[in-house]
Amino acid sequence: MPWIEANGVSLRYALSGPENNARDTLVLMHEAGGCIESYDDALPALEKAFRVLRYDQRGFGFSEKVRELTFEGVVADLAGLLDALKITSPVYLAGCAMGADFAVGFAARHPARVVKLLLASPYIGSNAARGTGTLDRAAQVEREGIRSVMKSSHDRSYPEVLRTPDRERFARYQSRWVCNTPASFSAQARMVHGVDLTPEYPRIKAPTLVIGAKHDTQRPPAKAQEVANAIAGAKYQLADTGHFMNVETPQLFANTVLGFFSGK
Repeated sequence: MPWIEANGVSLRYALSGPENNARDTLVLMHEAGGCIESYDDALPALEKAFRVLRYDQRGFGFSEKVRELTFEGVVADLAGLLDALKITSPVYLAGCAMGADFAVGFAARHPARVVKLLLASPYIGSNAARGTGTLDRAAQVEREGIRSVMKSSHDRSYPEVLRTPDRERFARYQSRWVCNTPASFSAQARMVHGVDLTPEYPRIKAPTLVIGAKHDTQRPPAKAQEVANAIAGAKYQLADTGHFMNVETPQLFANTVLGFFSGK
């Protein structure tokens, strides 16, 4: 997988799928602590219909590591990546968990560049209002490393009911997740604490599907429903999945993406 300079940062990306479908590009934005591989299990189905662009966000995977992050900077990275790859046609955009938040930011700031938008487990309101848990976890990661918060984090985000059908998938996810860089992981946690997306939703013009996850205790379905209510004309769908729909139920994620983006 190659790297490219975009918005002043080196990003690892993967562009795959049918070359003759170049106008139909699907961009996938990964979750907090995720990377390109977060979409591996959903990719084969998605590539049948789209040219698929995945990339490691700034600070994660094999993209450039940082000690500070801003929401605006991460959103601008996607615009810079599309420009660097000379993708000028509007794209289909899907994001899960925190990837959904960044997708909201991009769709709000660049409405002409998004054909349709899918958000799985987005959040609404001020993250600061949720307390200091995010900042406490960031501090612990800096002191003790990623592994120190893995069990508590995954007990919330990857429930037992979703581990049982595919233990190997869960093990792969944990092995990948624990390799995150503590500095970048903590920087993202601090950045998220100050984000309030409420003003962004009215600016979204693309047809939007919002997914609430039945087994998501971090961002319960009621919050996803609020997001759908805040976006003009958005549809809402409750899915039998968890916080990381793309990882935990990849076939359901792919089917939902294809169903909505194909207009069915």
